[in-house]
Order: sequence, then structure tokens, then C-alpha cells
Amino acid sequence: MSNYSHWFLRARLKTRQLLLLVALAEEGNIHRAAQVLNMTQPAASKLLKDLEDVLGVALFERLPRGMRPTWYGDTMIRHARSALATLNQAHDELQAAKNGQFGQVNIGSITAPGLTLLPSTVATVKQQHANLQITVQIEPSNLLIERLTRGTLDIMVGRLSPEHDQALLRYEAITDEPISAVARPGHPLFSAGTLSVPDLLKYGWIVAPAGSALRHRFDLMFQELNLPQPTNSVETSSLLFITKMMQQSDMVSVMASDVARYYSDHGLLSILPIQMPCDMEPFGFITRRDRLLSPAAQVVLRSLKATAMVVYGKTFDMDPH
Repeated sequence: MSNYSHWFLRARLKTRQLLLLVALAEEGNIHRAAQVLNMTQPAASKLLKDLEDVLGVALFERLPRGMRPTWYGDTMIRHARSALATLNQAHDELQAAKNGQFGQVNIGSITAPGLTLLPSTVATVKQQHANLQITVQIEPSNLLIERLTRGTLDIMVGRLSPEHDQALLRYEAITDEPISAVARPGHPLFSAGTLSVPDLLKYGWIVAPAGSALRHRFDLMFQELNLPQPTNSVETSSLLFITKMMQQSDMVSVMASDVARYYSDHGLLSILPIQMPCDMEPFGFITRRDRLLSPAAQVVLRSLKATAMVVYGKTFDMDPH
């Protein structure tokens, strides 16, 4: 028999207290937070005080021009967001069931598996479950992990870095990510014979934004080769801009080899005949340990793994946990 003597039951924790925590974190002011929640400021102040009294800690610092979460407040805000996201997901699943749909699944991916893994997976799932609603977001790993921990993503395909909460996130490695150098078809480098990285320094570079995983590996490559960093460069994360810019110039760039092959197959770019010593860290499937996947998300994750077995030749545990 389960024990239902949880602290939040004894404390009569209210959903509006969770909403108030999130509103205060976003607004930084109890008057504006109360307005957002359509309540009076005294009522909001009482809800917060009651919660702080139950927990025995101050959740916010009262400042002359607003409020700032304490360490305890940051902890409660993070879990409040998670709890509210779970309740929203439950409502969405119930509404989907009432409307004859199978459910809603939100997937996030970095670019390379977004091209090689997701399209065929989504097509397969939609053939079997036409009414399953799927959203796909292609973004850098750090942004996707933030959304996963907030509860707005169910599954992501990306990288897990040391700064991420390993206890909160479940990670299953898929494969390493090699990098290719690319240029426009007909670029002078294609007739230059055997290429080395210094040969590429003669041309301008289109580089990933500072702080990104690809940019870090790119910069590190020049340090390891004892070469100067390119000074003639354009910084962007937009693949559309990169392809168009390279068609109109002799600039070169680096990108995930799967992405490079996609654009090469379509005649938009060509892969330079050089081995780039700046491979990326492995990427994998990432889900939350503290949150059960919905039946619809379990279907999608199993399909993702089945597709990855074909694309990358690796076996996975098909149990969605």
C-alpha cells in the first residue's frame, strides 16, 4: 500500500502557489506577478508567506525594487515549472483522447540527426498513428536541454555536457559526429591537389557562433595545430545563410558530415577532400529520469531507436523506461 503522507498534502500545497513561484521568477515583482495571475497583491503575498512558513525557508529576497529568488527559491521554482508542465501534459493527453487523437509528443534535435534520423522516424510513426501530434524543434543541445528540464520537450537527440544535471537526465549514446569542410562547387580548392588546414586559411570562413560546441572544436583545432585563428570570418548558425553565402563567394565552412552530405547531394555545396581534425562529441537520446514518458512518447522513442539501428548500425535497449 502506498504511503500518501507527502509533505505537500500535509501542507495543503496549492497549485496557485506553484503558479505564483513561476510568475515571480519571470516578473521579479509581486505586484506584476499578482496581475498576471489575476489576484490581488495581498492575496499573492499571503500565498507566498504561507508556503515559506511551511518550508521554513525564505524563497525570495525582498529588494527595494522587486524580488529575487534565493537558492531555496530557485530549487522550488525549477520543480514548480516541472510540476505545472506535467499537469499541462496530462490535460493535453486527455483532450487528445477526447478528440480521438493518440497524444502529443514534442521532440528536439541538433541538426545532423534532425536530418538523418527524425524525418524517417516521424514518417513511420505517422503512418501507424495518423492522429498522433508531433512537434519537432531543431536547436543547439544546451537550449534543448533547458526545454527538456522545463518539461516542454519529451525527448531530445543531442549532447550531454558535464555541466548538465546527470542525475536528472537519462542519456543513451548514438554515435560520434565527424566534421567536414565545405565550399561552393567549383571552388579553387578543388583543383589545388592535396589539401591541409593551412591551405584553407587563404580564404574567408563562415563559422559557428561563439559558445557553440562546433565553434569550440573549431577553435581548439587551430590551437592544437599551432595555427592562427582565422580573422576573415562571418559568424552564423543559419544553414540557409551559409549555403547562400558560399554560393556567392569563395568562403569555406565546417559542418557535421551528415549535414554536409545532404547539401552536397542536392548540389548546393561540395565537401572538400580533407580530413578535419575537429570531430564533435557523441550525441544520443536524452530523456528525464524523473518523468515517465507518455504512451505516445514511448512509441516515438522506440521508433527513433529502430531508425537509429538502421542509420548508425547500433543496437539499443528498446525498453522506454
